[in-house]
Parts: sequence; C-alpha cells; structure tokens
Amino acid sequence: MSALWIYVVPIVLALLIFGARPLLNFLRRREAQTARRLFKLRRESLEAKFFELASRAGKPRGLIWKECDWQEPVTFARDLESGLLTAFVGVEIHFEAVEGGDMEDVEAVSTIRDAAAVFHYRAGQWGTGGKALFNMNPADAITRLEGQFEPVS
Repeated sequence: MSALWIYVVPIVLALLIFGARPLLNFLRRREAQTARRLFKLRRESLEAKFFELASRAGKPRGLIWKECDWQEPVTFARDLESGLLTAFVGVEIHFEAVEGGDMEDVEAVSTIRDAAAVFHYRAGQWGTGGKALFNMNPADAITRLEGQFEPVS
C-alpha cells in the first residue's frame, strides 16, 4: 500500500500545479463577465457616486465641479498586483472657479477637461474613490499604466 503513495502523490501534485493556472484563468474570466454585467446595471449610480466624491475632494484646487458628461464605452483592466478588476470610463468634466479664489480670472477654467474615471470591483461590488485621470481617455490610461494594469477583453 505504501508503494502506491509513491506514485499517487506526484500525480496529484502535478495535477494541482498544472491544473491551477487554467482553473484560475477560468475563474477570472467568469468574474470579469459578472463584473461587466453588474457595471452596466449600476453604471448610473456609480457615475453619481464618482461625481459626489470627486467634487468633494477639492481637486483641482480653486475649482468647483459643475458636471460630468459621460462617454459610452467602458474599458476594463485587471490590476497586476492585486488582481482587482478596474473600469476606466471616459468623461468630460466642466468646472467653474471658486468665487473670490485664485482661479476666478483664469480663462482656462471654462475649458472642458477630458479624463478617465476609475472604478474598482471588489468582493462582488463596484465602487469608486472619485479618482479622475486627467488629460487621457480610458485607452490612454491603460497604455500609460502599462505594467500596473492589463486589459481584460
């Protein structure tokens, strides 16, 4: 009976080692499908939460967030370190100067700013910290953050 373990243990270990990668890939694909569906369902409330948090952050200094015009496509990526799914959504942000502030007489304040809004999927839920990556669209964000994120198709 003990001689049988000499053959069984290596086979079981090989299956665990070589079978883990395909299983992990399958689970990640399945998670991405679920996350995309949930993002589509919750997108409107996620956008509202993003605006609420971003406008309260006080950045850029001296400006008030007036509104966001959301772009349709969403680009999904996976954080290479944490494995978390991330969604980047294109947004055009409108600002106005804080009354009496340093930016009040700056012409560029009324310029619409392009940005990529960032959302994260954790424990089956989408959320946001209100982070905007200014002067880039979602594709640019993934390109510039190469090495930190990989696209999820």
